[in-house]
Parts: sequence; structure tokens; C-alpha cells
Amino acid sequence: QVQLVESGGGLVQAGDSLRLSCAASGLTFSRYPMGWFRQAPGKERELVAGISWSGGSTYYADFVKGRFTISRGNGKNTVYLQMNSLKPEDTAIYYCAARELHKIEYDYWGQGTQVTVSS
Repeated sequence: QVQLVESGGGLVQAGDSLRLSCAASGLTFSRYPMGWFRQAPGKERELVAGISWSGGSTYYADFVKGRFTISRGNGKNTVYLQMNSLKPEDTAIYYCAARELHKIEYDYWGQGTQVTVSS
């Protein structure tokens, strides 16, 4: 059974930093591209960042480029999202997800962690 468990969310002020972690189990982690998504109240879920199975390739949505960094530790079965210079509009529930290498859509999802940025 695949499990993805996020942690590291919280309440911070604008300009602060947070580091989210997502621990994976029940899958061969190093074979799965991973992504971080977020969903704010009343809005659709959106992709924030993605990382290839090896970590050699990353993707960032325009609204986080230069502020967020995705990384992974395959030896620890964990993917991270370092979030710097946080803004109130970054407030959302953040989810990590895994997809099989040959697929575009993500198959497995965590339960999410709340990030709230006050102004």
C-alpha cells in the first residue's frame, strides 16, 4: 500500500521560510517522479513543482520560480519543498504526489499539509 505523508506546514509571516517534507512508503521511490501541488480555498488544485526520478530535472510554476526549491533524497524516500520569501497568496493546502514514469497524471497523493502566510 502506497503512503505519502507530508509534514512541515504551519503559520508563518510574509517573507518567512518553510520546508515541507513528504515521506513515501510502499513503492520503489527512486523510480517515481514526484510533485508538489497546492489548493487554496475556492480555487483549483495547481502544480507547484515537479522533480524527475533521479532528481536531475525539475519544474517550477511561474508563481514560485526563484522562491521555492524541490529536491529529493532517494535514500530516505523523501521529497522536499523549500519555500522562501513566502507571500500571503501562497496560503494553501500543499500535497505531494507520485506518478509512474510512463504516465503524465499522478497516481498517489498525500493527505496534505496546511501552509498559512499572514501579511
